[in-house]
Amino acid sequence: MKVFNHFFISSMIVLTGCKQENKKSETNKAQTEVKQKTITLADFKKIKGVDNIQEVPFQLFTKLDSVQFFVTPGKDAAHLKIPYNKLDNYYGFEEFKDFYSIHYSINNDISNSIEAFVLKSEFTPAYELTLKGVDLYEIRSSTFKESSDFKNKSFKKFGSIDEISEHEFNTSSKKQMGEKLVKNPSIQLQADNWVYKENGKEEVITQHESVSTETGPLANEYVGRSSYLNLEVFKENSDEVVDSYYSFFSVKNAVMFELSIEGYPQILPSKGWVAFVSSNNDVGSNFVISKYFPQTKKQDNLLYVNFTNFKIADDKKAFWTDNDTFYAEVYPINSSSSNGKKQKTAYIKIQLKANLF
Repeated sequence: MKVFNHFFISSMIVLTGCKQENKKSETNKAQTEVKQKTITLADFKKIKGVDNIQEVPFQLFTKLDSVQFFVTPGKDAAHLKIPYNKLDNYYGFEEFKDFYSIHYSINNDISNSIEAFVLKSEFTPAYELTLKGVDLYEIRSSTFKESSDFKNKSFKKFGSIDEISEHEFNTSSKKQMGEKLVKNPSIQLQADNWVYKENGKEEVITQHESVSTETGPLANEYVGRSSYLNLEVFKENSDEVVDSYYSFFSVKNAVMFELSIEGYPQILPSKGWVAFVSSNNDVGSNFVISKYFPQTKKQDNLLYVNFTNFKIADDKKAFWTDNDTFYAEVYPINSSSSNGKKQKTAYIKIQLKANLF
């Protein structure tokens, strides 16, 4: 009897164990089926599309051919692979441990937008973009003297361009050769007008604020005087237009507008050059050099280049040194600050070919 009872009990244990294993196996099978469930973009949460990019906390960029969209921020969550399209926008809204939440418009249709979660390992937010791996030589177009060229796509025709360290940039800035603009005490603000006063004579140069233009009101701020050009420089600011323009006025005999440029003037008296860098409204940034003749007040356009892979961070910090070398502070294309996080500043050195002009 004892043997029989022992055998019976053992059999019960074995049978019970098998039953538990079967339950566990069925559970795992069910979980596997959930994980392997095929989903489509229709399974993602529908949201209102982005119609104002200024309201987007940060943009995301990838170099992959395809990326993964998750329905929730978890690596075990249902997900699908989406082919990368360079026309697609990945608008980041929240940051999680391993994920970013994004708003994505299917086929770029704002009315058909979803919320998805993407892996941090597959994307780079705009504020972390760098110039690493970027072709700095790439240009969209150029104009050498009076000859425009839309076929040549490299700056090598005109010189070299390299990324440098912040230390080299700061060290080189101590050797800059450009003219510093110094404010002329004879230029004064009076009753909302900038006025030139000398020997009892008063001449209105330009209005200070609320200047009416086609693009809306603008304001003029006095920047300073160029002794080499013998001109007074004013900066135009507008809430309606991102760009800033610099206007040059002659005031000695009579107030005359002489020229205008789209970036802070980098004047090199030894060459007679007036240069500037500015972010292009469409693609990248502009680098422009012209030669100005103070006696005749004529201007020759020497070089215009539209670089494609970086924007200008602060045009006032650009400068010339010897050997026709130009330095500027820039940002990678598409770079922008977000949520208190600053975008990464980069520094470039442009060296023109000897006797280019």
